[in-house]
Amino acid sequence: MRVCLIASSRFPIREPFHGGLEAHTATLAEHLGRRGHEVSVFAAPGSDPRFDVSDLAVRPFEPSAAARQDVGATPDEWMREHHAYLSLMLELSRTGPQRFDVIHNNSLHHLPIAMAGMVDLPVVSTLHTPPVPWLESALQVSRGDTRFVAVSRHTADAWQHAVTAEVVLNGIDTDRWRAGPGGDRAVWSGRMVPEKAPHLAALAALRAGIPIDLAGPCMDQAYFDREVRPLLGPGVRHLGHLGSDALIDLVGRAAVAVVSPMWDEPYGLVAAEAMACGTPVAAFDRGALGEIVVPGTGALARLGDVDSLATAIVLARAADRRVVRRHAVADLGVGRMISAYEDVYARARQVVAA
Repeated sequence: MRVCLIASSRFPIREPFHGGLEAHTATLAEHLGRRGHEVSVFAAPGSDPRFDVSDLAVRPFEPSAAARQDVGATPDEWMREHHAYLSLMLELSRTGPQRFDVIHNNSLHHLPIAMAGMVDLPVVSTLHTPPVPWLESALQVSRGDTRFVAVSRHTADAWQHAVTAEVVLNGIDTDRWRAGPGGDRAVWSGRMVPEKAPHLAALAALRAGIPIDLAGPCMDQAYFDREVRPLLGPGVRHLGHLGSDALIDLVGRAAVAVVSPMWDEPYGLVAAEAMACGTPVAAFDRGALGEIVVPGTGALARLGDVDSLATAIVLARAADRRVVRRHAVADLGVGRMISAYEDVYARARQVVAA
């Protein structure tokens, strides 16, 4: 099958990944290719060619000096992103049916949804976030042109007021995220931003009496300087933005992974990655994490309660790493996800053909 995979125009699909969405897109593209599908990816410039995919070239937009004088002008970055997706959808409306069998929108932009009816191809769109105004607006004009998938039951339920979405849990490569030996430190990974709250993970680990390593890009310097930097020392280390190989090694050598979202986590990729390494998870019970961290694989804590998270760290640390790993392989693996998307693509094509 010829698949057009629409990804982010902001962040390249390249390690170290900006976030879970980019990592998920890379996994999807790579493993669809392994199944024999021909995958073309629209993504930000600089995406890694090792995924054996083709970029859909879009000319960058630069507003004229006259246009910049408009007092209501939107920021250049917003306009460039809008221009990229507008150009892509117009191009797909002209040439898409000759080039592809299905379009899979894996981006967070509204235009691939709003303009899906212009393209004489089945369109599948994955919901990776809680409801946001731009996507809700696109749904109001989409005329049912798109088949929707949500990355968790929680995310599907959050969107049910606007659209019906079937659930396909994200999948991870459990061959690459291999079983690790464990160790005597905790680990936290992700973007250093307030909604991910690494400072709460650090505080909880300190109260649980276990040192912790923080790994991830600093996306909010003011937050990092205010909340995280004062905690750094022997018990709390920030190791920076690691590539996948280094991160897999770090997570596999951890006693427990701490996940501390202060927003409705749509899936919780870092929890699944940790469990693939056999590392149990202690997490705030928010968003989809209750679907990922099941009994025997870790422990859930009350939202925002550092003492509760510290208790969860102690409980999770006692989990059998073999049980944790088996759950990840059986229920969170990439093979299951790819098979599910293949089924979604086939059903979407049948509807268009009818």
